[in-house]
Amino acid sequence: MKSVNIRLTMMTDHVKNFVSLVNRYPYDMDLRSGRYVVDAKSILGIFSIDLSRPIRMDIYSDDCDDLLAELSDYLVKEDQE
Repeated sequence: MKSVNIRLTMMTDHVKNFVSLVNRYPYDMDLRSGRYVVDAKSILGIFSIDLSRPIRMDIYSDDCDDLLAELSDYLVKEDQE
């Protein structure tokens, strides 16, 4: 399992593009915001959490470098938190 911090905006197109991207991969993925956990592949789930802060994304695969490369625009760098 790998965990990364991502940032999403409330813009519908931004979230829609993110969901479209993660749905191309077979791994299970969750987004954690505080005590809430939602499926990263669920657009409704994503809009139910607080998107004003970075969100932890748990990817249930150790071989997901291809996904992480595609997520580069969403990843939060350590100095941006």
